Amino acid sequence: MKRLMRRRSEAQAAGEVAAAAAVAMPMADPDPTAAAFFDVDNTMMRGASIYHFARGLASRGLFTTKDLLRFALGQAVFRVRGDENPEHIAKARETALAFVAGNKVEDIVRLGEEIYDEAMADRIWAGTRALAQSHLDAGQRVWLVTATPVELARVIAQRLGLTGALGTVSETVDGVYTGRLVGDLLHGPAKAEAVRALARREGLDLTRCSAYSDSANDLPLLSLVGHPTAINPDAELRDYARASKWEIKDFRTGRKATMVGLPIAAGAGAVAGGVAAAIALRRHYRAT
Repeated sequence: MKRLMRRRSEAQAAGEVAAAAAVAMPMADPDPTAAAFFDVDNTMMRGASIYHFARGLASRGLFTTKDLLRFALGQAVFRVRGDENPEHIAKARETALAFVAGNKVEDIVRLGEEIYDEAMADRIWAGTRALAQSHLDAGQRVWLVTATPVELARVIAQRLGLTGALGTVSETVDGVYTGRLVGDLLHGPAKAEAVRALARREGLDLTRCSAYSDSANDLPLLSLVGHPTAINPDAELRDYARASKWEIKDFRTGRKATMVGLPIAAGAGAVAGGVAAAIALRRHYRAT
């Protein structure tokens, strides 16, 4: 017991020293015209954020194993086929909207906070997190840019101490989802348009900005900025980045870089994850 108390005391003292050192370090001057934009799924964190959200719902008994397996299979199909057919995306969009109608935003946010802390926090890539912090330390603002629902994206950004997040936005009236989107899914070219609009509003010089992603679907975003970086890239993005002499960073281990498994999602696959989470939410609200 004494040894345990001594270790705790030493750890506390070390933490106080580190905190004091952090306070003593001079803050960088704000750099208002430069910023960094990070994709989330397989760039900032391992796997798809919405998938882990669905798993969190399953652990609460709000989601069946059968539903989760069906969703995971769908993720694998999207990833292997690279299915970005506009008709399929539109269908996923329509289906995904069904789950939010009538649900309170505060309930979705609360669930997102709980599940991030218990199931997502330890999936953040330390290397990508360090890159984001380096931009913050340089006085630059850092945004997440993702097809994930903006409420979940904001939770992740807040937990990481980032500036904010751009995500897929659902319309709300009096704090309740209507079941309609505001704009399009934040995917592919839509990400680039959202960042371009943010740059105009915030006075950013995109030639001084940086962007990070794992997917060739984000080439419009990566090509928009002066400093693009491929993080844990898929084969198409890796080839493009090499040809374009972009920086490439891979934080995965072994040869898992070519196929990480079912939890990975991209584009419409991420929206399909929203459908999976939706089933659980609908059951939950019907039961309460």
